[in-house]
Amino acid sequence: MQMWFSQYHTVNVKLDVRIQEQLFSGQSDYQKIDVFKSYEFGKMVALDGEIVFSDTDEFIYDEMVTHIPMAVHPDVKNVLIIGGADGGVARELINYKCIERIDVVEPDEMLVEVCRKHFPELTCGLDDDRVNVYIQDALRFLRNKTGDYDLIINDATDPFGYTEGLFTKEFYGSCYKALKSDGIMVYQHGSPFYSEDKDECVKMHRKAYQAFPVSRVYQAHIPTCSSGYWLFGFASKKYHPLDDFRPEEWKKLGIKTRYYTTNLHRGAFMLPGYVEQMLEEEENEKKA
Repeated sequence: MQMWFSQYHTVNVKLDVRIQEQLFSGQSDYQKIDVFKSYEFGKMVALDGEIVFSDTDEFIYDEMVTHIPMAVHPDVKNVLIIGGADGGVARELINYKCIERIDVVEPDEMLVEVCRKHFPELTCGLDDDRVNVYIQDALRFLRNKTGDYDLIINDATDPFGYTEGLFTKEFYGSCYKALKSDGIMVYQHGSPFYSEDKDECVKMHRKAYQAFPVSRVYQAHIPTCSSGYWLFGFASKKYHPLDDFRPEEWKKLGIKTRYYTTNLHRGAFMLPGYVEQMLEEEENEKKA
């Protein structure tokens, strides 16, 4: 008997993944957590029925939220990761010797424990001496922070359920306040392909565009994400992701990557016409 996991992208489209076995299923205080071993994607985590990462494509997401800002900001010492229970983003960040402190804020303790058990190759990033893990609400954590961080990476899941507060106007304002005068925030921007997801993309861009003087969007292709096409937001108080890009300095660090390259860095900001139009319409509406 074959076992399949189905993830609905829309009411008319779904992704079916053939499963070898289910490794874990549990209900935390925040969400239903499932871990599967699949034939094509290896081990993967689903939260409330949505795949959030898998063995085969997590490196794409983790590298693109980490190395894009790190190749732009010239002096990152203190970093805040919001979410990050799997440790994948922290694992990328600890490659940078310049970083002195990495704070990881994740409210769901069960999710952290499940990831530690089933994905030790990722959660090893949480064991570095520079990493501090806080099991608490990110908005509450941010309210007491002013000018603390050079970089904030919002690694939270979709803007629904308990993470909805991490995509509000208040949240973006709190991140702005928590950043130093030249700080950068990177966040997941969702997929613009399906019409029902487009509105959320526009809302996220609107809030970042209103809060930060520099707000750009970039892309990556991640097979288990909705439509396989994913956007990220780059919001900055000072640095532009292309004008202030430092490719030669980044190459000298000798960090090994599987997806990110300095050539890809530039190309990631070259968006398809329909996405550019969607973002420009929102920006022009704000200016009007």
